[in-house]
Amino acid sequence: MRPSHITQILEAEFISTQHGHHTPVMLWGPPGIGKSQIIQQVGEQHQCSVIDIRLSQMEPSDLRGIPFRAKDNVEWAVPAMLPDKERHGASGILFLDEITSAPPSVSAAAYQLILDRCLGNYRVPDGWVIFAAGNRQGDRGVTYSMPAPLANRFSHYELEINLDDWVAWAYQHQIDESIIAFLRFRPDLLFDFDPVHNPVAFPSPRSWEFAHRALQKFHQKPMIFLGALQACVGAAAGIEVHAFIANLEQMPNIDAILRGEDTHAPEEIDLQYAVAAALVGRAIRVQNTPDAINIYGYILDYASLFKQKEMGVMLVSDMHKAIGDVLFSVPQFANWANLIADVMLYD
Repeated sequence: MRPSHITQILEAEFISTQHGHHTPVMLWGPPGIGKSQIIQQVGEQHQCSVIDIRLSQMEPSDLRGIPFRAKDNVEWAVPAMLPDKERHGASGILFLDEITSAPPSVSAAAYQLILDRCLGNYRVPDGWVIFAAGNRQGDRGVTYSMPAPLANRFSHYELEINLDDWVAWAYQHQIDESIIAFLRFRPDLLFDFDPVHNPVAFPSPRSWEFAHRALQKFHQKPMIFLGALQACVGAAAGIEVHAFIANLEQMPNIDAILRGEDTHAPEEIDLQYAVAAALVGRAIRVQNTPDAINIYGYILDYASLFKQKEMGVMLVSDMHKAIGDVLFSVPQFANWANLIADVMLYD
């Protein structure tokens, strides 16, 4: 299931605690595709606490608590990391990460916590949801087979790679437009992990964010820039993105396009992707400025210049996702829509 749909499910599960309909959710997927980040974003959206418990680093007593003597009885000290209404708030997310990497003894300690929302005398506050995430056994991580009693305590969703969702996220988080353009040009490299060879560095949504950081730090240091990119996304992908960025010197003048000057669309497909990504980035940065509508209009004019109409559709679609329905109020939008009326758009 694509990330945007998973987000909708997690949002609904968070809200469902108000009506007593919450079901714990388990997210499956290979490493580096954003499982943990999606859950963190749900917490940010609702401005609530996210308690991230890495079960792979736990002992059974870390969840169950430490026993102590109370007169003639033995009681259990509740771990401070578990959600507490007074300390953490009335609502939040209990996130059990790396659950498939936890030894069976720890998984067993989590059974009651997940389904019954309690552990001994401790009870998870009513406004808290329980989400978990882990890698599949074929991903070559440190994983254990999830026991049937534990698996039956979750609803299960497998997170898939989706370029459009990643691009929307990348624009929201100011990922460099050259990285976005490269992955539009080479979509198969958004995630390229071969569990048989188990590489140290490989392309993934997480490592492309690292490549973005490397670009900011080392772009002006040519002796080490290539090595820095390869350290993030692997040798082959590093060479490709390095060559792509080097070729951007031939890109048309973006400022001239935004001034409405007569500027030709490039013939090279990689430069077309680069121009499109750069224009979406500029559209985001001019939001709520006096010139925004004029600039959006110039971008729409330019989108009609691509010989391949699908390139202009991609540009405008990404821009709409980034700036919203204000795009429909731009005078040039109707003209552009008429030009591409024969191209079908799918969400």
